[in-house]
Amino acid sequence: MKESKQFFIGMDVSKLWFDVSLMIVINHEKQNIITQRFDNTVQGIQSLHKWLKQHQVCFDESSLAVIENTGVYHRLIWQYCSKHDLPLHIGNAAAIKWSLGITRGKNDKIDSQRLCMYAARQADELKATPPLDPVFMQLKDLMTARTRLVNQLHSIKTYLKELHSGPETNMLKIIEQSHKQAIEGIKKSIHKIEEHIAEIIANNMAIKKNYDLLLTVPGIGHFTAVYLICCTNNFAAKHTGKQLASYAGVVPFDHTSGTSIKGKNRVHKMANKDLKKMLHLCALTAIKCYPEFTNYFNRKKAEGKNGMSVLNAIRNKLVLRVIAVVNNQTPYVDYAKQAA
Repeated sequence: MKESKQFFIGMDVSKLWFDVSLMIVINHEKQNIITQRFDNTVQGIQSLHKWLKQHQVCFDESSLAVIENTGVYHRLIWQYCSKHDLPLHIGNAAAIKWSLGITRGKNDKIDSQRLCMYAARQADELKATPPLDPVFMQLKDLMTARTRLVNQLHSIKTYLKELHSGPETNMLKIIEQSHKQAIEGIKKSIHKIEEHIAEIIANNMAIKKNYDLLLTVPGIGHFTAVYLICCTNNFAAKHTGKQLASYAGVVPFDHTSGTSIKGKNRVHKMANKDLKKMLHLCALTAIKCYPEFTNYFNRKKAEGKNGMSVLNAIRNKLVLRVIAVVNNQTPYVDYAKQAA
C-alpha cells in the first residue's frame, strides 16, 4: 500500500521574522508539529526553502500553507509560494482568530502552531490564494499611496479652513503661505500617481478588460473600478456577488433569537470601509443620473422605507452588477434606458 502524506504549514509573520510550524500527516495520522524561525528577508526565504526540502515537503496540492493578511510583511512569502507552486491561503486575521475558539497565551511560536492546526482542520474548505501578480501589486501600492496623499491634502485644507473661522491676523497669512507649497507639491504627486495608474491599466490587457467592463455599470467611476480590481486581485478568485457585498458591508443580516430578540435586519460593522464609502457615492450618482435607480429610490421612499436602507439596497445592486459583468465578461446593458 502506497504511503500517503499531507503537509500543513502555519506561518506567523512579523516585520523582522516569521515563525513556521509544519505538521506532516502520514496515512491520516498526525505527526508532532515542528517549528522554526526565519528572518523576513530574501536570505530568510532561502533558508525556509532548504528547511522545507529537508523535511521533504511536496510543492503540490498535498500541501497547504496558511498565513494571516499582514498588508506588506507577508509579500516575500507570497512571492515564494507563487514561484514554487506551494498552495497558500492568506486568511483574514479575525476569521482565523474566531475559528480557534477560546485560547490562552500568545506568542509567535504558538500563533504559528495554531495556524498550522487551523490549516489541517479547515483544509477541505480553504481556497488557495491566487499567485502574486507584480503588476497588480504595483497598482495596489499606487492606490494606497494616492489615498494617503489625498487624506493629507484634505487634512491641510480643513486645518486652514478652521483657521479662517477666527479673526484675520498676520500669522494666518504666514501659515497659509507656508502651506501653499506643500499643497501644490501634494497635488503634483497625486497627479503623477494617477498617471502611473492609468499607464498600468492601459498596458495590462487583463486589468484593462475588467476595468472597461466595470465602467459600464451605472455609477461606477474610474477610482471605484480600480479599487475594486485591487480588492479582488482583479477578480481572480471568482467571488459571488453576495461575498463581495458582504466584504463591502452592504448586506443586511438577521438579528433575531427566539422570542426575546426581534431586531431589524442590519449590515455588519466588519467591512471594507473605504470600499463602502466609494459605493455610497456611486449609489448617489446612480440615483441622480440613471432613471432605473431614481425610480427605484422614489418608489421605496413612497412605500415608507428608510432612505438609508434604500440607498444600501442600491449599493448592493451595484455590487451584484459588478460581479455579473466581470464573471460573464459582458458589458452592462441598461434595458430600462433601451425601453425608453
